[in-house]
Amino acid sequence: MEGFNIEDSIRGIWDKLGNWLDAAILGLPNFILAVIVFIIFIIIAKYVGSAFNKIFRKSIKQESIRQMAIKVIKAIIILIGFFFALGLLNLNTVLTSILGAAGVVGLAIGLALQGTLNNTFSGVILSFLPEIQIGDWVETNGFAGSITEINLRNIVIKQSDNNYVIIPNSKIVDEPFKNFSRTPRSRVFIHCGVGYKSDLEMVRDLTIKVLEEHFPQRGNEEVEFMYQEFGDSSINYVARFWTDVTKNRDILIAQNKAIIEIKKAYDAKGINIPFPIRTIDFTNSLSLSNKD
Repeated sequence: MEGFNIEDSIRGIWDKLGNWLDAAILGLPNFILAVIVFIIFIIIAKYVGSAFNKIFRKSIKQESIRQMAIKVIKAIIILIGFFFALGLLNLNTVLTSILGAAGVVGLAIGLALQGTLNNTFSGVILSFLPEIQIGDWVETNGFAGSITEINLRNIVIKQSDNNYVIIPNSKIVDEPFKNFSRTPRSRVFIHCGVGYKSDLEMVRDLTIKVLEEHFPQRGNEEVEFMYQEFGDSSINYVARFWTDVTKNRDILIAQNKAIIEIKKAYDAKGINIPFPIRTIDFTNSLSLSNKD
């Protein structure tokens, strides 16, 4: 072919290969350094993961959340090492492209898995909250029971009827919950009423004495007794006292014992606990013998 010189073409190829070889030789130290840095970050991630595993064992009881948190920490450290390695290789354009693509992919995944990610992050938050732990008795979202599991999607509550309720983590984070197990002692309420002919001061003193005998108060704790209202058949009151409570069953046991002991004391003193009655009063005198 006219104008085509094989020698010039071969010479050009060799020149290009020579330039590549020179670039490879010049860049070899940076490549080796980048590999070493990346390996160092992998080793660091391993030891940091082990250290955090020991820390998380004290604060996170749920194995799935603990392992997930450790994997995330390791991935972040390795990713940082990867970016450092690219920087040592002077691949700034590649690094920018990767960051841009990661941003777009992350946004798409975030939008697609919005609900799932919300529950996942909520699960991580719950795992670090000292106010809620496995074994605690809680009331939340209309359910009450003992927490048997906390994972990355939901918590599992075992109710007193032995049924399990699964609640998404985001519901626990967004809604208020009551934890009976966080405090060793709580107040218990007793509602009752006595007859209108009762000596109210004597009833008050007797009720307080009975509760103090069977539920010893500690420190600044005290039994409180307050009359509330004039009811249809009785004068009603509420009594409050402190006792050991870590779950709802403890409250029921304390109320049961208090009611039995108060009833015994009232019977011994002749104090009446009336039941609702209705009195019919005929104001007009009627006579069957009156023909009018």
